[in-house]
Order: sequence, then C-alpha cells, then structure tokens
Amino acid sequence: MSVATQHPPGREQLGTFGPEPQPLSLLVNGEVRTALADPATTLVEFLRDALGLTGTKIGCDRGACSACTVWIDGEVVASCMTLALDARERNITTIEGLSREGELHPVQQAFIDHDALQCGFCTPGMVMSCAQLVNRNPDCTLDDVKTAISGHLCRCGTYPNIFKATLAAAAASRKGQAK
Repeated sequence: MSVATQHPPGREQLGTFGPEPQPLSLLVNGEVRTALADPATTLVEFLRDALGLTGTKIGCDRGACSACTVWIDGEVVASCMTLALDARERNITTIEGLSREGELHPVQQAFIDHDALQCGFCTPGMVMSCAQLVNRNPDCTLDDVKTAISGHLCRCGTYPNIFKATLAAAAASRKGQAK
C-alpha cells in the first residue's frame, strides 16, 4: 500500500532537511534571511540565536505562556511550538517587523502611552496578538481584547493597561481610517 503525501494547495514539496545543520532561508519581516539550522531547531531559536532577532522571547518553551508569539502568514503562532523548517515559504513577522519606516505600530505606541508593560518579558507576544486584533478588527471590544490575549501570561499583572492600550490603538486606527 502506498501513501501519497498531501501538500497544501499552492505549496510545492520541499526537499529533505537534515540530519546535519544546513542553510535555512526564511522570509522574516519582509527580508529573506539565511542561517544554519538542524531539523529540531524551533522557529524562536532560529529567530533569536541564528538571526539575532531577540525581541521574540522564550518563556515556557512549551506553548503555554505566549511570550514567543509571532505571525506566520498573518496568523498568531507560538514560535516555540513551530519548527523553523516548517516556516519555509511562509511570511514571518516578528516584533521587530511591526514598525514601518521608523514609526512604531499603533499598538506598540499605545503600550508605551498607557504603561502597558512592566518587566517587558511578555510584551512582544502581547503586542503581536493585540496588533493582529487591531489590524483585523479596529472596532474590537474589551471582550475581543481579552480573547486575543487569552493564553498570554503576564506575571506582573499589567492586563488592565494592556486592555486600555489596545482599545486606544483601535480607536486611533478607526480615526485614521476615517480620514
């Protein structure tokens, strides 16, 4: 009996990877970046260790705290639970990739304006989830924000300020769209 390998529509079969470290190229923040990786390298390890993008944090390393949140093809993903090689041919956005032309993303700025961080360890993951929410739904509600950050762990307890910051960024986004 033969088993046919299924590939998502529009994605070609990628070559064999490993067992030794090999060059891996990923599209990160709009730029193709290449570094050596072995098959067991997680995306967060590749971003931090191989590419030097240390904004994405490793918290629990088990997908439970969401400190490592990035976007893959615009979707929120725990990068500690994603193998780097599985991100080939995908568009990865990290906290470093949110700002454009030296201007912070509205959620990043709102986190500063509303003191929505203390130790800052959870902040990159929180910002990534909240920015995705605001980008997709500038009419979001408090319940939407709570849902977006469910699964994120902030040991400092800045949740009320995170809620305020995200709703303020959403309001600013709506004003920007009205112009």
